[in-house]
Amino acid sequence: MKELAIIIDTIGPLKQQVGFEKEAADESIFGRLVTILNKEKDNWYYVETDYRYRGFIHGDYLLIDREKVKNWDREANHIVTWGIVDVMKEPKYQSYSIKLLTRGAVIKLTGNTNKNWVEMILPTEEKGWIRKELIGDRIRLDRGIIDNSLRKKIVNTALTYLGTQYRWGGKTPFGIDCSGLASISYLINGVIIYRDSQIKEEFGMKKIPREEMKPGDLLYWPGHVAMYIGYDKYIHSTGASGGVVINSLNPDHDDYREDLAKIKEIGTVF
Repeated sequence: MKELAIIIDTIGPLKQQVGFEKEAADESIFGRLVTILNKEKDNWYYVETDYRYRGFIHGDYLLIDREKVKNWDREANHIVTWGIVDVMKEPKYQSYSIKLLTRGAVIKLTGNTNKNWVEMILPTEEKGWIRKELIGDRIRLDRGIIDNSLRKKIVNTALTYLGTQYRWGGKTPFGIDCSGLASISYLINGVIIYRDSQIKEEFGMKKIPREEMKPGDLLYWPGHVAMYIGYDKYIHSTGASGGVVINSLNPDHDDYREDLAKIKEIGTVF
C-alpha cells in the first residue's frame, strides 16, 4: 500500500530530477495531498499529486502519515481564496504570522471564531487564525457539476492572477507559468486538467473547432497554453510579457499578439 503525504509548507516544489538545483516540474500547495511512489536518496521522494502530476520533492515539505492524511482529506473543507495570506498566532493583526499561505491552499477549521477571524489547525497540529473573508469552501476534485455556470468561475479565478510574475513551474501568486495558470484555475473550481500545455483526453479535455470556443476553454500552441475569456481576449502567463496578461486574437486590438495568431488546438471540458 502506497504512503500518502500532505504538503506542509507554503509551496511544495516538485522537481524534474532529485536535487534542489534541478529544473522545476510543478508546485503543489499547502494542504494538498501527494501519493509517494518511490523513496529516493537523501530524503527525496517521487510522488504523484492529487491532480495526477508527478515529480520529485524533498521530505521537508511533507507530512507522511497515512491516517493523518486520510483524516486531513476528510476534514479539511476550506481553501484560501485570497492571493497571499498570513495565518496569525492570535486573532489580531498585531500578533505574528506562523504560516504564509497562497490561493488554493487547503485548510482545516476548528470551529472557533473571534469576530471576523476563524481558527484553523495545521497538519502539524499547530493552531492559528485567519480572516474569514479570505477563505471559501473547498470544491472536491472532479465531483462538481461541469456545466456552463462553471465557465465564469474558472475565468474569474484566472483573472485573480493578473499581474503575477512569470515563474517556470510556478502555480501561485508568487509566480506562475502558462500551464500552471490554466490548471490551478480549474483545480480551485474542482476540475482536474493536465498540468502541461497539451490536450490529454484522459483528463476530460477534448478538441473543438474555433467557432465553438467559449470563455473558459483553452488555447494551445506548441509549448504554450492560454485561456479564452471572451470578446476575442485570452489570459495567459508569458515570459515575453513578464507574467500574467491579457492579449487579443483580433488584429485590430492594441493587445494583439501576431506571434500567437495561429492557434494549434482549442480544448474544452464542457
